[in-house]
Amino acid sequence: MLSTTRIDKWLWAARFFKTRSLATNAVELGRVLQNEQRVKPAHAVKVGDLLEIHHADQIWQVEVIKILEVRGAASIAQTMYAETTESITKRQQRAEHRRLHTEPAAQLQQRPTKRQRRQLNNLQID
Repeated sequence: MLSTTRIDKWLWAARFFKTRSLATNAVELGRVLQNEQRVKPAHAVKVGDLLEIHHADQIWQVEVIKILEVRGAASIAQTMYAETTESITKRQQRAEHRRLHTEPAAQLQQRPTKRQRRQLNNLQID
């Protein structure tokens, strides 16, 4: 069993990102914090580190439990980390907020017609 690995490899193996290049890009853009600090993609991750991951309108705060460099099944990937209770409640609150407060234009599949634009304008004025 490994004691450390690159953060981008770990994120990919833990299935937070579909490809390793997406994980690398997220780390470079500062969307992944290790112990509340920005790091580079080659930075080592070890057991006990706290990671904050911003991805696709979701924010996870996880503690690293296991180090693996290979991408396995989702059930194995879930054993690599433990999400904090604070993170779980925040994600549930965001999901509930999104469910209750949908943007009217989000339901449109294409550019709105003239009639739909008038309906949207009437909603905004009332």
